[in-house]
Amino acid sequence: MDVDEFSQQIAELRSRVRGIWQRTATQPNSQQELMIAAFDELQVALEELLVTSEELELTRARAEIERQRYKELFDFAPDGYLVTNTVGKILEANYAAATMLSVRQKYLVGKPLILFIAQQDRQIFSSLINNSQQIEDCVIDLKPRLGTPFPTSIRASPVYDSQGKLVGWRWLLRNISETKKAEEQVAKRTVELAKANQQLLSEITEHKRAKSQLMHLAFHDILTGLPNRALFINRLEDAVNYSKRHSDYLFAVLFLDLDRFKVINDSLGHTFGDQLLLTVAQRLQECLRSTDIAARLGGDEFIILLVGIRDVFEVVAVVERIQKNLARTVVLDGHEVSTTASIGIALSITGCKPEDYLRDADIAMYRAKAQGRDCYEIFNTDMHIQAMAHLQLVNELRRAIELQEFRVYYQPIVSLSHGRITGFEALVRWLHPKHGIVLPEYFMSTAQETGLIILIEQWLLHEACSQIQQWRKQFSSTCGDLAECPLTISVNLCTTRFSQENLLTDINKVLQDTGLPAPNLTLEITEGVIMENHDKAIIRVKQLRNLGIKLAIDDFGTGYSSLGRLHHFPINQLKIDRSFVSGSIFDDGNLDIVQTIITLAHKLGVDVTAEGVETEEQVAMLRKLSCEYGQGYFFSYPLDSSQATALIMTNPKW
Repeated sequence: MDVDEFSQQIAELRSRVRGIWQRTATQPNSQQELMIAAFDELQVALEELLVTSEELELTRARAEIERQRYKELFDFAPDGYLVTNTVGKILEANYAAATMLSVRQKYLVGKPLILFIAQQDRQIFSSLINNSQQIEDCVIDLKPRLGTPFPTSIRASPVYDSQGKLVGWRWLLRNISETKKAEEQVAKRTVELAKANQQLLSEITEHKRAKSQLMHLAFHDILTGLPNRALFINRLEDAVNYSKRHSDYLFAVLFLDLDRFKVINDSLGHTFGDQLLLTVAQRLQECLRSTDIAARLGGDEFIILLVGIRDVFEVVAVVERIQKNLARTVVLDGHEVSTTASIGIALSITGCKPEDYLRDADIAMYRAKAQGRDCYEIFNTDMHIQAMAHLQLVNELRRAIELQEFRVYYQPIVSLSHGRITGFEALVRWLHPKHGIVLPEYFMSTAQETGLIILIEQWLLHEACSQIQQWRKQFSSTCGDLAECPLTISVNLCTTRFSQENLLTDINKVLQDTGLPAPNLTLEITEGVIMENHDKAIIRVKQLRNLGIKLAIDDFGTGYSSLGRLHHFPINQLKIDRSFVSGSIFDDGNLDIVQTIITLAHKLGVDVTAEGVETEEQVAMLRKLSCEYGQGYFFSYPLDSSQATALIMTNPKW
């Protein structure tokens, strides 16, 4: 029971006593009774008053406990609590608030709160307390008496009296410096994470781009952008598998090799060669449907897959369209260039596996190339048999080089003016373990294609120089003719060997190892070798001549050179091809050709050797034409070293 309720009960007791006295006045005869009743009621009232007094004491005790609890909460709360009047003067402050503002608690009371507000936030504070509304989580900077301002979260609630009049404010102050720092760190970390995420997204995007690029590079040619062998094989496998499930489904594989691309590449340079390959790739795609695929196999080789064809005539039509498109002139940096292709065709009825079709088309392409430029061939089983024989020959040639199965045969070269041997041409023979002596025409073209000719000719050069030096030592004192005219040895050089960078070094080493003087060595090259590589050939010929070596043009008259162009080359001899000499030298105008060659050669200061001399009549005519040397069966067949030694010993004269 509070004080108001107790006062009300006293008032009620007074009212009841006053009522008793009023009744006594109106009823005098019953005064005694009334007194008794009054005292009874007074006793009851006193008892009620005592009870009420006890309840009031209990209420006061509970209120004191609550007040003490509030005071403890107020004083020891972790956040700052303040009570101010309406203008912000501090009436109460807890310990946390005093600590926060760097002022002792008892000195804080009576101070205006605005003194502890940072200058930039005082206007905000003034507007807050003038609005007379509850303030929720407003952030301003408090400035303690000692120290720097710090951010504070403020909550404030207005205090009203019993008549509802604003009498002050209750303030809750919370230092949020650490929270701010944490928020700033979180914000900074968020920015960092955002940057990291962006970087990660960029890396992922770059990784995907790189992966896509790698996938493209893995299945496409870098130069032309066409599919490469791997992608082509995948598509070809699909076609093969589909044809197995559908017997009426036909496809074809084309194998293309550009004709004389090496000449263009070497003469104009690799940059022009690359531009030409790009043009070829574009033109091939122009000839195909979207379902077909053209791929670059490497170098100047391309492969094409034609799918869903009707018959072989449709394939031939595509091939002819390709040949016509490739033959169009290409202008490369002012140079007009045209190219053709040798094309092999493998139809889907000829193979079983993807590699079989590539192999068969490749075989057919080589057959087309052998027939000349701008040709195509359709594969058949006979070609495969020949290809297998070719492969077997290559393997046997490799074994022959390893086991030294080759032999050198020597054919005499005779001075027509003296009738004596002046030298020999070294000719290679293959002593096959099963077939005996095999002539060069059966294996030399294969050796040239595979590059094995380099090893063979290198061995031949060393063996021939070693043998001729041995003969020079053996017969120089016993044979007067050899002393006056030392023996020479002639060795053929193929195109590949002639173009090798280390040719001069190798020849020098052979001469040093064998002791043969350089003038006793004659190197024979075909006119095609020097005319196809005109500028480079002039340099190489001069380098060889600087070593003291003699040079001869072999098989002259069968190529496309002329004596007028040959004057640029410092050669020593021309060897007239046997086709102009053997048989009847008077047939088919050969005599005029031979006479013209000899006459013009002499005007250029070049000696002439006639090959294929077979009769005495031919010898007589060649002597009449002042031809210096002769070589052929009339004098001697090619001989092995022992037979040639015996021939030298007999010292024949023709």
